[in-house]
Amino acid sequence: MRPIVAARVRRSVAAWFDAHAADPGAPDDDRIDLMRLLPFIAIHLGCLAVWWVGVSATAVAVAVALYALRMFAITAFYHRYFSHNAFRTGRVAQFVFALLGASAAQRGPLWWASHHRHHHVHADEHEDSHSALRHGLWRSHVGWFMSRANFAPRGALVTALARYPELRFLDRWDVLVPLLLCALLYAAGEAAAALAPGSGTSGAQLLVWGFCISTVALYHATFSINSLAHRYGARRYATRDASRNNLWLALLTFGEGWHNNHHHYPAAARQGFYWWEIDLTYYGLKLLQCVGIVWDVREVPAAARDAHPRALKAQA
Repeated sequence: MRPIVAARVRRSVAAWFDAHAADPGAPDDDRIDLMRLLPFIAIHLGCLAVWWVGVSATAVAVAVALYALRMFAITAFYHRYFSHNAFRTGRVAQFVFALLGASAAQRGPLWWASHHRHHHVHADEHEDSHSALRHGLWRSHVGWFMSRANFAPRGALVTALARYPELRFLDRWDVLVPLLLCALLYAAGEAAAALAPGSGTSGAQLLVWGFCISTVALYHATFSINSLAHRYGARRYATRDASRNNLWLALLTFGEGWHNNHHHYPAAARQGFYWWEIDLTYYGLKLLQCVGIVWDVREVPAAARDAHPRALKAQA
């Protein structure tokens, strides 16, 4: 192996653990970093271990609970809070939900928010690295975040968030929380096997169901907003991008599928603008507001919400 290639491989492997060790890559370097693919593939392959570890009601319940908890952390905090400032919260809650979001293995909050903000600035333009219209479904679904150009956070877009050392820590050591979750799941499964054998579970089974299966389901539900919600669904508002509203994606992603609504008015904490548009994330935020964990939850102004007849007429 040539020295330059060997050095690049070493940096890529080191970046599995320390994001600062990565080769930053040129801004236009869209080549896939193959070494970055390996952990992603490994989590998917881990799902196949279900044939060896089996299934139990306990394992399925843990997988569903972790899907729901981490989906809420991604949609409410990584997206609506860190990316769009759609509500306010305290520093402790900010860290707790950033920690839960990091456990979804979708990188750190600064990385996530900065790339999402970039998406809104350049939605469905060539610069939008996860535009299905510009770069195809596969690239918009998973390929974009494997490229060297998109490995680092876009720091200029998240300077206010970068003031918090705990968020910078989660961004740099983004593998730490998923690994800790894996260890806790295995330990809990072994404890259940020893103390409550009637649960029918084990450390390996909880690891496969609670992390691998739950995380892969979470991955592809989340990624589908990039790839599918700009292709399939209805357009209420004549936004400058191709965003669409899709009920099925909204159900899978706790409200994120009301994507045309979101691109029309991204500052709102609510993406299901009307009562019949189910938005579980918004309901969760209102519950947290009731107990004082979050506040100043931003609503959709009636003028913005009801602008769609004029917008559709203009589009036609």
